[in-house]
Amino acid sequence: MTQIIQPIDQQQQLEVIQRVDYYLQRAAEIYQQDFSAIPVYFDLKGRAAGMYLLQRQQRWIRFNPYIFSRYFDDCLHSTVPHEVAHYVTDMVHGLARIRPHGVEWKALMRALGSEPRVRADYSLEGMPVRRQQRFAYRCDCREHEITITRHKKICSKRMRYFCQQCGAAIVAIS
Repeated sequence: MTQIIQPIDQQQQLEVIQRVDYYLQRAAEIYQQDFSAIPVYFDLKGRAAGMYLLQRQQRWIRFNPYIFSRYFDDCLHSTVPHEVAHYVTDMVHGLARIRPHGVEWKALMRALGSEPRVRADYSLEGMPVRRQQRFAYRCDCREHEITITRHKKICSKRMRYFCQQCGAAIVAIS
């Protein structure tokens, strides 16, 4: 029987927020500049352990309280600096000028004492997971399943996607 995972409690949330502050202080020492405190929320669901967001000049970090519950120590040492590094590289370089997991982000992750991993391989068994609708597409060599987000971009002609294997454009299967 699958055990249902409970989200982290308020004490653990406080510990995560303190760790965010710790990494902001470390970044301030590295760059010799202060970084404003950033709001932290524990409302993320799905497959991601954390997420840095910027909308209309508002910045915040969201964490998945269920993944943190099961993998608390690992998340403190990998996910928290990962998201703080996104925030700091945004403040120093601007998101439009750098790649999300580019050399600036990787260098900061190493300076913070964390491995610059892009993804973690966590089991999501027993956790609420958001599922996106998928659509069937094909290229010259195989079939693909793409998310509704990419599907809408293709339909509105804002984006084209290409197969990484054969290089052909990915088109909808009628």
